[in-house]
Amino acid sequence: MQRRTERIGLVFAALCALNGAFVPAFAKLTTNVGSPFFVAAATTCFAGGFAAVVLAVHAELSVLVRRGLALRLVGVGALGTAAPFMLFYSGAHRSTAIEAALCLQIEPVYSLLAAWLVLHHVPTPRRIAAIGVLLAGIVLAVGTRGIAASSGVWLLLVTPLCWQASHLLVLRGLPGVSPLVLTGARYVDGGVLLAVLWWLSEGGATLPQGATLVQLLPLLAVQGIVLAYVGTLAWYQAIARLDLARTTAIVVPSIPVLSLGASFLLLGEIPSLTQALGMVLIASGVLAFVTAPDASGQPIAEASAAPVAGAN
Repeated sequence: MQRRTERIGLVFAALCALNGAFVPAFAKLTTNVGSPFFVAAATTCFAGGFAAVVLAVHAELSVLVRRGLALRLVGVGALGTAAPFMLFYSGAHRSTAIEAALCLQIEPVYSLLAAWLVLHHVPTPRRIAAIGVLLAGIVLAVGTRGIAASSGVWLLLVTPLCWQASHLLVLRGLPGVSPLVLTGARYVDGGVLLAVLWWLSEGGATLPQGATLVQLLPLLAVQGIVLAYVGTLAWYQAIARLDLARTTAIVVPSIPVLSLGASFLLLGEIPSLTQALGMVLIASGVLAFVTAPDASGQPIAEASAAPVAGAN
């Protein structure tokens, strides 16, 4: 029975990694057609609509407006989805899909700093060394000139900071809330926030028209429901059957490598030699980081999902 549970967990981990690999390429594909703000709002609304149905089926939709929880859940939606999706899709629009996949791997840096400064978990030498390798990989792959010249790269590098802020909010303010509710809050509340902000800022002026909208909507539905919401659920299903450290070690380093194939299939992007070498360093650094024990000798406890724009 335990072996069967483990096998199912490994399947979900593999699905999560494969799902996350397509996130940067799809983001580039959709933001080439629609404005980044519209793409972010529409993607999250598709995910939020699906999340609301799932919560309703489980009789948990009312938890989103429960007194004492509602405002904090809105905060999860704002920090976990609304803000990072605005940054991510704007950055993806200004960069390549390969750059997007590479830049998101900076999240363990924020995870280490948050755990150190907020949770007072002193980083081990192994984690510090792993972060050094990871950062060297990002600099090699993106290039110092690329970082300086591209506003998209900067937006992508900041994106995971929002995910880490949402993790801290959950840890400090929402203990015991089920993953299904937290995921629902991220996409339902985040979708409402993004839709309102998009309308207030652009007034519907960037809404694609006619055939362009017809072409874009199926992609946005897949991006929201499959890559975002289902990707998050696959993550939770994996860590429920394996453990967080093992799932993270399987999923997170795999995503940037697999994203190379997804970027080639959907966009025809081919990495340069420096990008490929940087990818190896990044994957090695992330793997070393997520498998390292913390100062107390326990495996890593930070969830660096998404991703993954969808799992994070």
